[in-house]
Amino acid sequence: MDKAKEQTHRITVCTSCRHFGTPCRPGLDLLKHLQAAIIQAGAALSDDFSLEGSVCMAGCDRPCTVAFQASAKATYLFGDIADEADIGALVSFAELYRDRPDGLTREGERPKMLGGKTLARIPAAIVSSERHATLLQ
Repeated sequence: MDKAKEQTHRITVCTSCRHFGTPCRPGLDLLKHLQAAIIQAGAALSDDFSLEGSVCMAGCDRPCTVAFQASAKATYLFGDIADEADIGALVSFAELYRDRPDGLTREGERPKMLGGKTLARIPAAIVSSERHATLLQ
């Protein structure tokens, strides 16, 4: 019996983001459409990424917000993500991010549709408390 491969990367979408002046919650739609696009991109990508929704990611001035995370890699937070217009760019970034051992990318390497939408790049922790619990005691 084959064991399911553990997903090593995570994409988190803010599900409470609202575009100002509208009553809808576009984050939920974005999460659903991104999940379909990742699956459509093929098993190589969908096997490596989990997709999750989260309440407020503090990008309220730039909805919708999306984070890319993995252990020992830089974390990225993007804002001003438009559902249909940016899905392809998010999938392309997922492939780029997955293939980088440290997750680091320069703005010019990222899909053009994500230009100016990077809210944060958080470096990977130098010491991971999960891996080095004995060192921290």
